[in-house]
Amino acid sequence: MDEDGAIRLRRVITMLARQLNASSTGAGLTPSQASVLGLIVARGPLTLADLGELEGLNPTMLSRVISRLAAMGLIVRIPDPADLRSVSVVSTPDGKQVDQEIKARRAAAVSRCIELLPPAQVSTLTAALPALEELAETMREIARADEGAGRRDG
Repeated sequence: MDEDGAIRLRRVITMLARQLNASSTGAGLTPSQASVLGLIVARGPLTLADLGELEGLNPTMLSRVISRLAAMGLIVRIPDPADLRSVSVVSTPDGKQVDQEIKARRAAAVSRCIELLPPAQVSTLTAALPALEELAETMREIARADEGAGRRDG
């Protein structure tokens, strides 16, 4: 892919992300809060360190997000009996319900838009999904490697 194609791809992904993020605010959550809640529901219980790495949030921002989700009753903190400084988080039934509502709202928004596309474009999008998934994973791996190199260099 040439540079113009890469720029177009980034622009489209950014626009899609903004539209999908906007659908999370209907549940009273910011996009970051909705994303963190989704990870906790899907993979929990998670330590804060694991959650920060998966989500790519700095510790201060992660702490704010976790505090807000806990205050809303969507997650609970579980102290590690072996290390009282370490905490894991797990979703509550209300947290699972809110996460399901966000996912359903996002899926409905995408489905409504896809129904307006010509069948050939829908087929093209479907065929592109594996490549997009691989691109996302590759970008995550490179970001982790770059972050690790930065820690060693600093």
